[in-house]
Amino acid sequence: MKRFLRNRGAAFGAIVVLVVVWAALMAPYVSMAPPDKTALSRRLSPPRSPGYALGSDHLGRDLVSRLVWGARVSLTVGIVSAGLALVTGAIIGIVAGFYAGRVDNLLMRAIDILMGFPEILLAIALVAALGPGLTNAMLAVAVANVPFYARGIRGAVLLLSGGDFVEAARAVGATDRRIMVRHLLPNIIAPMVVFLSLNIGWMITEMAGLSFIGLGAQPPTADWGTMLADGRAFITVAAHVVTVPGLAIFVLVLALNLLGEGLREALDPRSG
Repeated sequence: MKRFLRNRGAAFGAIVVLVVVWAALMAPYVSMAPPDKTALSRRLSPPRSPGYALGSDHLGRDLVSRLVWGARVSLTVGIVSAGLALVTGAIIGIVAGFYAGRVDNLLMRAIDILMGFPEILLAIALVAALGPGLTNAMLAVAVANVPFYARGIRGAVLLLSGGDFVEAARAVGATDRRIMVRHLLPNIIAPMVVFLSLNIGWMITEMAGLSFIGLGAQPPTADWGTMLADGRAFITVAAHVVTVPGLAIFVLVLALNLLGEGLREALDPRSG
């Protein structure tokens, strides 16, 4: 914790993430206009207009409300997608690294096939096959990011599987499953946490991209990618419509990356 707090960038990232999480959790309990409430007479109101602190979009919807409710969608997508990818990638990585040989070759060649496609193109192809929608987009983004976890965790397990504690566990009759779950898994929690924190930001960016092209969250759901897509036609007359969600994505992803980098340094036993 001391190493983490000495990193000002990581501390800043943690504060920003906590503020966004708090705002998203408190959205249902804060008095504000519903995110899908329209007011055509107030469309494209500039920031600091009466009743619109950050302005309104082309349908007169309050950007503050849509931004806060969009944070709930973005965080949910990032955490759920990263969690699914982490669990799947961890299982593949641990099994491949522990058994090595043919099992490792088989699993890693399957991962190489996934890595042969750019992540965003693979996600687009999967959503196109499953159909547009938030749930399908989350599944597609999770599948596209499984190789990120599988290869990283496999490398960590390869370094540990030949350790004395693994040989000692085998000597006392521990099963392969027990060794993987009780001995290897606890020793790779630190890199898994770092992978997760670094990957959530990328998940949010990918999901915003899918929503931007109409394959993610569907109207009238408040989503930062959808807000960008809705506002692109009005960027020359009301730049705030795209600037607000664009800055929100940038700041949150930057904060998550700073947080992940800080966790990496803090959890590294070689650091001071």
